[in-house]
Amino acid sequence: MGHHFAGLDLGTTSIKLLITDDDGAEILLLHRATPWRSRPHGMVEMVADELLSVVRSLLEEAAARLHTREQETSWVNALAVTGMGESGVLIDVTGQVTAPIFAWFDPRGEAEIAELPPDVAGDFSGLTGLPLSAQASVAKVLYLRKHGLELAALRWLNLPEFIVFSLGASPASEYSLTSRTGFLRVDEDGPWMAMLDYLGVPETFLPPLVDAGTSLGTLSQDSAVPSPFRGALLSVAGHDHLVSAVSSGDIPPDRYHVSCGTAEVLLRVLSTPLTRQARERLGAELINCVRHVTPHTWVLVAGTKSGLVAGRALQLLGIRDRLARDALDTLVMARVVNDGPARTDTIEVTGARNDDGVLRISVYADQSDPADLFTAVLAHGNDELRRLIAAMDREILPATSSFVTGGWASMRSVQWARTQVLPRPHFSDRVQETAYGASLLAQKTFVADGSAPSWNSDSDSDSSVGPPPQHTIALRGEPDFVSVRAPTSAAASL
Repeated sequence: MGHHFAGLDLGTTSIKLLITDDDGAEILLLHRATPWRSRPHGMVEMVADELLSVVRSLLEEAAARLHTREQETSWVNALAVTGMGESGVLIDVTGQVTAPIFAWFDPRGEAEIAELPPDVAGDFSGLTGLPLSAQASVAKVLYLRKHGLELAALRWLNLPEFIVFSLGASPASEYSLTSRTGFLRVDEDGPWMAMLDYLGVPETFLPPLVDAGTSLGTLSQDSAVPSPFRGALLSVAGHDHLVSAVSSGDIPPDRYHVSCGTAEVLLRVLSTPLTRQARERLGAELINCVRHVTPHTWVLVAGTKSGLVAGRALQLLGIRDRLARDALDTLVMARVVNDGPARTDTIEVTGARNDDGVLRISVYADQSDPADLFTAVLAHGNDELRRLIAAMDREILPATSSFVTGGWASMRSVQWARTQVLPRPHFSDRVQETAYGASLLAQKTFVADGSAPSWNSDSDSDSSVGPPPQHTIALRGEPDFVSVRAPTSAAASL
């Protein structure tokens, strides 16, 4: 039978479960819609129990499929969970969730961010590596506090950490996800105490910090858990875009890794974070300098909401399934091939900037059609990418190649558009880079635990699993500190 490894990806649009074997071959891929609830004024949230129900249903179906495939019980030896950043839960001392889960693009918290004391607001981008905006998790926590939630006895878990905790692991804060919160100092790899003091919470508000892939316990032996998953090692794989990057192997020092999901993200790997002044300049352009899922490594993360805007444009056109989307894709590309691209001066689209997300359409001419609208969406996405690339190029050496992944990247029209702005792009043919990267990290956890040899290492080599260490890129200027990593042992359960 061999070993099996599971990668669970908590995506904005859907939740994916991928099972791989000892050789890294994909055995099974399942998905369910992420159970968001839409509310007025762009507010989007989720009930924790509904999220857990979706995860349980995926585990149950996977167990049944594995049994059918193998004709006997097949065990999943390790499971790693990745997912969106910024979204998370506040749990009490009994482990119960105390508030809804807000989507990372939910606008709640904007007013509370604007009310931060001047010294905290002034230090925000320089110390956290994040833009000062409502996207950071701290904005949602401030919103909940303002609306009556007492924080002092609570703990924060990012969404993948919450799932792992709910399955039986110890609570932990994985670096790359916690880098998205506004609670972590990127220059010290520890809690930002000034922010925790402002929230009125102790340092234990954050569980112990750990690297991606750290073993945090085993999946419950409870009879409610499908038998193939009982006892599986549990770990947090980290922030989804970064996990997608490591699934593709080594990132050359001059390459963008581009993840085209609901958020479209350009990623560059760094051996050390940039100076505080550079982080502040990049923060003003909505670009992050945060921790990578690879230990002792950082990343620049420049994002747009191009996928969110594109999805809303398709909904407006009544396009709600893959068949209809492919038809529109074919129409746009037929015009590119036969007539040249659709005119972009007849329709203007805005909303993809990372602090926006509201689709706005201005139509300046008659007889515009869906192909014109989608071409305008693509052109707007390109404009946002050009702006971000220019800002990054002012701080680090320009990239000379790109590797593009994600659901939107399978569309030929998206490939055509991004070829106009990205240097030497190569488009991935893997269906689920992020879930696959999580399964690799699950295998790494299993091997590090001493349970089995790695599938991609010889008997006389080391026991690392997954792609080789990331190269790093040349920086403009020198780092302003030497990083010391926090201990990676997990604390006892609540």
